[in-house]
Amino acid sequence: MADKKENNKPLLPNKPPRGNYQLWIILGTLALVMGVMWLNNTGNLKEKDQAQFERMIKDGDIKKVALIKDQELVEITLTADALKNAKYRDDIAESPMGSNQAGPHFKMKIISVDNFDKWYNELITKVDVSKRPEYKPETRVDYFSYFIQWGFLFLLLFGFWMLMRRMTGGGGPGGQIFNIGKSKAALFDAENKVKITFADVAGLDEAKEEIKEIVDFLKTPGKFTKLGGKIPKGALLVGPPGTGKTLLAKAVAGEAAVPFFSLSGSDFVEMFVGVGAARVRDLFKQAKEKAPCIVFIDEIDAIGRSRGRGQLPGSNDERENTLNSLLVEMDGFATDSGVIILAATNRPDVLDSALLRPGRFDRQISIDKPDIVGREAIFKVHLKPVKLDPTVDAKKLSAQTPGFAGAEIANVCNEAALIAARRDKKAVDMQDFQDAIDRVIGGLEKKTKIISPEEKKIVAYHEAGHAVAGWFLEHADPLVKVSIVPRGVAALGYAQYLPKEQFLYQTEQLMDEMCMAFGGRVAEDIVFGKISTGALSDLERITKLAYSMVTVYGMNSEIGNLSFYDSKQSEYTFNKPYSDATAEKIDREVKGIIDEVYSRTKSLLSKHRQHLEVIAKELLEKEILFQADLERLIGKRPFEKQTTYQQFTNGTGQYEKKDEPKLEDSPKAETPETPAPTVEVSGS
Repeated sequence: MADKKENNKPLLPNKPPRGNYQLWIILGTLALVMGVMWLNNTGNLKEKDQAQFERMIKDGDIKKVALIKDQELVEITLTADALKNAKYRDDIAESPMGSNQAGPHFKMKIISVDNFDKWYNELITKVDVSKRPEYKPETRVDYFSYFIQWGFLFLLLFGFWMLMRRMTGGGGPGGQIFNIGKSKAALFDAENKVKITFADVAGLDEAKEEIKEIVDFLKTPGKFTKLGGKIPKGALLVGPPGTGKTLLAKAVAGEAAVPFFSLSGSDFVEMFVGVGAARVRDLFKQAKEKAPCIVFIDEIDAIGRSRGRGQLPGSNDERENTLNSLLVEMDGFATDSGVIILAATNRPDVLDSALLRPGRFDRQISIDKPDIVGREAIFKVHLKPVKLDPTVDAKKLSAQTPGFAGAEIANVCNEAALIAARRDKKAVDMQDFQDAIDRVIGGLEKKTKIISPEEKKIVAYHEAGHAVAGWFLEHADPLVKVSIVPRGVAALGYAQYLPKEQFLYQTEQLMDEMCMAFGGRVAEDIVFGKISTGALSDLERITKLAYSMVTVYGMNSEIGNLSFYDSKQSEYTFNKPYSDATAEKIDREVKGIIDEVYSRTKSLLSKHRQHLEVIAKELLEKEILFQADLERLIGKRPFEKQTTYQQFTNGTGQYEKKDEPKLEDSPKAETPETPAPTVEVSGS
């Protein structure tokens, strides 16, 4: 499995960037409010009392008197000569545009309009005609008050509208409050076709064949229906993270000559009740209009979890309503053909059984981590855009990356290119890839971490113990690479192995695996007479494997052929399926297995003490050793059968994949505790 380095986005017409018009509206409204407040000069006028007003009338300093009836206010405008008088000059407030020559210049509050009108008419008769001011009663609307009231309401409604837009996913179809039930699926058709094809997908040959058939169903349905067959309604892609489920769906979108709807399971989830079910109905309505077509739902476990799990009595689970709507649309009373559902998840164990049955998802396509041949094919795809040194060998790289998924291999190629660029190289060589693999496995190299010579010696003998134990145990996974370079948070060193391509493990094989894991702790005990905390990950793995032998696989004569493992056990179940007496017996048998393994490992390393010393000293000098270095230092393995690494890298590098057992031949292809890990980390 692999992906192109280029950014493969749907071809959409170029649109200018959308401005943040909401912010401009808010700023414009605030500016308008401030402008009205600033231009409204009435509030800045100095107030005069009735006695001062009467004196100004008699002195002939008033040019105009405006009676504002609806505000019970009198505005006073001075004459040109009065404006030059010093007693008025300091009291006149300036307007926002400069000096206030036109007026009004003062204001006076009144109690009653009728009383003021009567009093003013009596007062004006006592004043000379030449000094009488212009008197004008008028009704004036207070636009400022209206603007403040309605502007505040507008801002409130605008803020609520913005909040609803954010909660419903922005603008456009499905983003408005009235379109909240619209589907968020992205449509890929002839106009905006995805560029990724099946040629960009490597290491998934079986899954590609299954997916290609689905594309053929839609392109030439008559070829399959003429014999009475029906087109499958759905396919579920199942596999660990990073193995290429979404990439395979992208390849389907690029290959299919039919419309392709793509969305995530979380796109159905919303805070409003009923929205998820409405979006499911709208999705299938659009799909039926475009039929024949393909609908891809990524991470379907977001809405497809088993119903009733962890739900409180009497509660209304919105996710269950969404799942019920999805079940009905996929295979209900009025289902129409022509719509094929693709879905992807890395947690098939939590999905509802009604979702997995034939008629909804007719096929479950397993996408596991690639084997050594698949990793080579993935490396070849990802190495195409990289400027490589002639020494780079994809076969060796695939052999040195056991357990890597496609996403991790892509990360290794990218890291190698970055490391080479950092070192100012013209091409990426094998050393850059080795450093990239180390970084992906163990983390960033801690050049500033100060390790005492005593600690470094302990780590070297610890890793040498793993190497010697695995080298002289027939069923153990032999070493591929060992390093004592500090990396990550607490890793002082790590050993890497290449597991055999097998699915069934016998008791002897599991015992050898535990002996190899004990190699580090036993080496410390033999050489130094003391033990350290560096064997934490080893002890954890050994303990889990020993308990699995006794309680899961029935590999203990005392407990018998019993398995206490429940594959459908609820995550909220805390009861043990056995009594306390059986628990004591289990603990006793596990302790016996571990003691036996420890004694066997100690005997093995004591016998090969000289080899242990040779490898430890070489590690202290070079810090990194490969399987070829072990052959040079301590000779070939004393077994006729070649290791997986040797089968793949020696001579021409040809590797023939053996026939794998069918599912019915194996009681469980994927065991709850994987007996053969790929990386062992030392450090507390």
